[in-house]
Amino acid sequence: GKGMRRVEHPDEFSEALSSARREAKAAFGDDRVLVEKYVDKPRHIEVQVFGDNFGNAVHLYERDCSAQRRHQKVIEEASAPGMTPALRKAMTDAAVKAAKAINYSGAGTIEFIVDASQGLKADRFWFMEMNTRLQVEHPVTEMVTGTDLVEWQLRVASGEKLPKTQNEIALTGHAFEARIYAEDATKGFLPATGTLHHLKFPDAAPEGAAMRIETGVRAGDAISPYYDPMIAKLVVHAKDRQAALEALGAALSQTEIAGSTVNTAFLVALAVDPDFAAGDVDTSLIARHQPALTEVAPPSDETVAAAALAASGAGALPSSSDPWSSLAGYAHFHSVARRTRLKFGEIDIAARVSMRPDGRFQVALDEPYDNANAHDFRATPRLARWPGHITVFEGAVGYTFTVPDPLARADEAAAGAGSLRAPMPGLVKLVRAAKGDAVIKGQPLLILEAMKMEHTIAAPHDGVIAEIATEGAQVTDGTVLVRFVEDQSAPTAAAS
Repeated sequence: GKGMRRVEHPDEFSEALSSARREAKAAFGDDRVLVEKYVDKPRHIEVQVFGDNFGNAVHLYERDCSAQRRHQKVIEEASAPGMTPALRKAMTDAAVKAAKAINYSGAGTIEFIVDASQGLKADRFWFMEMNTRLQVEHPVTEMVTGTDLVEWQLRVASGEKLPKTQNEIALTGHAFEARIYAEDATKGFLPATGTLHHLKFPDAAPEGAAMRIETGVRAGDAISPYYDPMIAKLVVHAKDRQAALEALGAALSQTEIAGSTVNTAFLVALAVDPDFAAGDVDTSLIARHQPALTEVAPPSDETVAAAALAASGAGALPSSSDPWSSLAGYAHFHSVARRTRLKFGEIDIAARVSMRPDGRFQVALDEPYDNANAHDFRATPRLARWPGHITVFEGAVGYTFTVPDPLARADEAAAGAGSLRAPMPGLVKLVRAAKGDAVIKGQPLLILEAMKMEHTIAAPHDGVIAEIATEGAQVTDGTVLVRFVEDQSAPTAAAS
């Protein structure tokens, strides 16, 4: 998916070609590109094949990987929804024939583009590429076929024949895999960095389903700008697609990650999207529904109150109402309320936390929140505390609040008014403006390369450039990229 650009008008071709060549050169060391016909409603369906050193080759059915953003997969499933017997036979026959034609040995994937504009038909698919390895999404195939493809690789590499013949490989149930990424879906799936201060996956599979978590990180690890930002793969299997989809949503809603922006809320929104749930999916589905899929509701008053309780320093809920056992807020004859402050984005929050005689904590919020009723807490909310922050989890959404340090000195003027900052760490790949230039809102100013992708940084408003970053500079998150002579605000750069 690297270096791909869609061109809808001749005037866009030159710039798209240059951008594609730069990205291809950076990713592969080769800037040659191909021009291909654009399929209007494409499905990305691939077939898992396996060969040995005795001329045998089999398929393990298909996977649908059409749920993509930026040409990168986010949810894969097996088998493909709406698959017809005729198309399955045509695709699997073609895949096995291709593997045998090159005497292929080991695990491989034959990937196809399918034109779904008129339904799935046996004469409307085209070969795209072969991946000569085990792919990220191989667990869904293992789940529906009851095989261990890594074991198969070891056996074939040891000189054994394939463990099963084609007629011994059957499909059972349905499986989904969701890729959990450090990225901000609300900002065009901008890759994110940070330390995983809190990382917790479901303790058990949802009822009626099987589940597996595959990850290479643990709490305390850092997500850097130098590698793919995938944190984990969450895989579920159930008796049919609907049951598996429900299990996927439930498992994602129980996943807790704090310290970096992640895409769990987006994945749940995609899982319940009416078109996706109905199996009416193509590679443009996410782009078409992106505003609805990435919209996050503001935190409820209950969530804000839970964050205020955690920020107050009241600590864990008391195990006894005896004031000598739990002195939080204790005074003779009455409870002393604690004043606490925190922020959610740019919103300042003030609250009063007190302890009731029955041992519960009570939180009263000031404006702009509903302060007519205080919030009582007996059960511990789902939350994570990490340096200077508190994250409260509502389902798959993690709301992160900043806890101000009363001893810290604010220095907002350090960067000067009218500064445009880097939204992530990266390399200033290309600068398209210079000091003194008058620019207009939306005009591309520079290109930032981060996590194997190019991001265009555009002017947030009309203005005159006072300073701009140097081409080739390596910048960190928040680094000033552009200063304006005159400015109405000091925003963080938007990347596309």
